[in-house]
Amino acid sequence: MSMTLSDLRVVTPDEVHDGWLTIEDGRITHIGRGTGPRNGNGHSLGGRVIVPGFVDIHTHGGAGGSYPDGDPESAAAVAAFHLGHGSTTSIASLVTASPEALTRAASALADLCEQGVIAGIHFEGPYIAKSRCGAHDPAKLREPDRAEFRALLKAGRGHVRMLTIAPELPDALDVIRDAAAEGVIAAIGHCDAGYEQTIAGIDAGATVATHLYNAMPQLGHRAPGPIAALLEDERITVELINDGVHVHPAMLRLAAHQAGPGRTALITDAMGAAGMGDGRYRLGPMTVDVTDGVARLAGGDPGGGSIAGSTLTMDVAFRRTVREMGASLVDAALMASLTPARVLGLDHRVGSISVGKDADLVVLGDDLQVDGVMKRGTWITQPS
Repeated sequence: MSMTLSDLRVVTPDEVHDGWLTIEDGRITHIGRGTGPRNGNGHSLGGRVIVPGFVDIHTHGGAGGSYPDGDPESAAAVAAFHLGHGSTTSIASLVTASPEALTRAASALADLCEQGVIAGIHFEGPYIAKSRCGAHDPAKLREPDRAEFRALLKAGRGHVRMLTIAPELPDALDVIRDAAAEGVIAAIGHCDAGYEQTIAGIDAGATVATHLYNAMPQLGHRAPGPIAALLEDERITVELINDGVHVHPAMLRLAAHQAGPGRTALITDAMGAAGMGDGRYRLGPMTVDVTDGVARLAGGDPGGGSIAGSTLTMDVAFRRTVREMGASLVDAALMASLTPARVLGLDHRVGSISVGKDADLVVLGDDLQVDGVMKRGTWITQPS
């Protein structure tokens, strides 16, 4: 089946141009300039902006559901919620829990990976620093264990895509090397590492910074810490949470300027309250109170008051990146789509509007609100 979308402002990795594109069997087959050909399967979008589907490499939940629960029905609802906000590719992030709970969740989520609902599994913890654990249960943190990590990989049946780890912990460098050897992204985060320890983690094979700035020592002129190492090293892609809460816009601009859009990945770090109202929620074993859209650990939990994920969606992150960070549409699309797709090794299929790639597309109105979402050539939400 062939479909032509015309009268578009097409955002490619290089430019924004007035044009059209043709989709056949779920893939983009032609991209042109001008108003485009007219045929019986044509859809004029009236000059709307069209960007590649967003790729979220760090999300825990949404629509009241939570990936760490390991419930397939709930997890599918989470993925569907974020898909409606333009995240055509996403991975499911777990939080620190017992080995048994992580194994159960990984096994359940692997089923959804095999169904194409999600693109992989991310273990955020349990090998993270107690002093920087944030919304993770400190009682369940543990030192990196190579045998346990192998067991978690087995439970994920080849779908484990990322592990967040603190490189200063005992045996962390060995686990990072194991992850890299298995094709799993090692991400440095929730750490108390110094500059040199962070470099050692990168040399061992780490390639991502988990939500840069958050849950790690801050920049210092005599003790630069992990942030300086992660920003300056070309091997690292930095995650940024652009929700107006986690990081000041000036620091977002600093990171994006230093790393560039090719090494900057927007993420949501969303938890179950995304798309819901204020109230009380769960994030793994922890209780989270959401007030005015900001998620924090409930006062009765260890670390009560700490930010506990976000209520962000990728369309909002994209919009804020243009409006608050001053990024161009091209650079915002790189950060929201192509760069995270490269992190996952999926940029041959998704992440940009390019001939031969999946027709994963987001139609945006004049205010950059989502007006339509397409995944592999099928409308998830039809443009108005």
